[in-house]
Amino acid sequence: MNAPDSPLAAYGWDPEWSRSFDECLAGLPDDEIDSPVPGRVVRHDGAGLMVATAQGTVRAMFGRPVTPPPVVGDWVVLDRQPNPRATLPRRSLLRRRAAGGEGEQPMAANVDLVLIVCGLDRPVRLGRIQRTMTLANDAGAESLVVLTKADAVGPEVPAAAELTVAEVDPDLEVVTLSARGGWGLTELMERIGPRTVALIGESGAGKSTLVNSLVNAEVAATGGVREGDSKGRHTTTSRELHLLANGGVLVDTPGIREVGVFADLEAVAETFADVEEIAEQCRFSDCAHDTEPGCAIRAALDDGSLDPARYANWQAIEAEAAAAALRSDPVEYRRRNRQIGQLSKQILKDKRR
Repeated sequence: MNAPDSPLAAYGWDPEWSRSFDECLAGLPDDEIDSPVPGRVVRHDGAGLMVATAQGTVRAMFGRPVTPPPVVGDWVVLDRQPNPRATLPRRSLLRRRAAGGEGEQPMAANVDLVLIVCGLDRPVRLGRIQRTMTLANDAGAESLVVLTKADAVGPEVPAAAELTVAEVDPDLEVVTLSARGGWGLTELMERIGPRTVALIGESGAGKSTLVNSLVNAEVAATGGVREGDSKGRHTTTSRELHLLANGGVLVDTPGIREVGVFADLEAVAETFADVEEIAEQCRFSDCAHDTEPGCAIRAALDDGSLDPARYANWQAIEAEAAAAALRSDPVEYRRRNRQIGQLSKQILKDKRR
C-alpha cells in the first residue's frame, strides 16, 4: 500500500509502517490471513475494536488471541471478517501502573507527544507533572504541559504555574490557553504538528473541552466541577483516537486521579537528570544517600544546591518504578519476599540472644 496516497495517511500511516506491514505478512505462512489489510485502532470496546482502514472505520471482533493485545493507537492486521490477526511492532507504548498496583496498564500505543493537562482553577502540582513526564519518558515520547482555563483566573495564576513547571525541568515547554475563549489553541496546534499526541490529566482539568476545540467537533462530553475544590467527574470513560484538522492525531484518555508509575528506571533518571548527575558523583556506586562517606547527594542537600523536595520526589518515584517492575516479575518478587522473610527471622533470633 503506497503510504502517501493511502487514506490512512491522516492516521499516521507512512512508508515505515508500510514496510512493517509487509514484513509482518512475509513472516506468516502462506494464506495464513485471508485478504489482510492494515488499520489503526481508534477505540477499544472490550469485546472488539473500532479500526480505521483505507475503506473506512470498521468494527473488528476478537477471534484468535493476538500478541501483544491491541490497544488504542496500535496498527493491526485485519482479515476478511474483519478480525484482528496481528499487532505491528510498536514505536512506543504509554503505560501506567494498573489499578490495585499489580502490573502495567497500557494506555496508548505509538504516541509521539504527551500533553500534560493542568487546570488553572486548582493547584498545579509539581509531583503530578513529574510522574506524568516519567510515563512519557518511559514511552520515548516528548512532554508538553498545557495550562487550561486561563480565562477563569487572574494573570498571576498562570505566571506562578509556569514557575512550577520550570521547577520540574527548565526546558519543559508550556502552552497556556483557554479552550472556551479560543486563545492559545493555534500555538498548541503548531506544537502538535502531524504527530500522535495523548492527553493526560485529572478529571475536571478541561481535557474534554480542549479535545472538542482541537478536533473542532463535539466528540467528548464535558462536565462541571465542584465548587470549593474544583474536583471534576469523569466525562471521558474510554480511550479514543481523533483526527485533528492540522493532520495530527489525538488520543483522549479518561481523567486520572492518581498517576501510578510503571516505568523503566532509565525513564525516572531522564525526568530527574539533575539529581542523577549528582548521584553519579557519589564515592560508592550503591550509595543509599544516607550516612555513607563521600555522598554527593547529602553534600548537595547540605549546601542548598539540591532542593530537598525534588530529592524526595526522585526517591519516591524511583522506588515506585522499581517496586512495579519487581511485582511484574513473579519469580523475582517471590525471591525478594523470601529474602526479606529470612532477614526478619534472623533479626528476631539475634534479639532473643
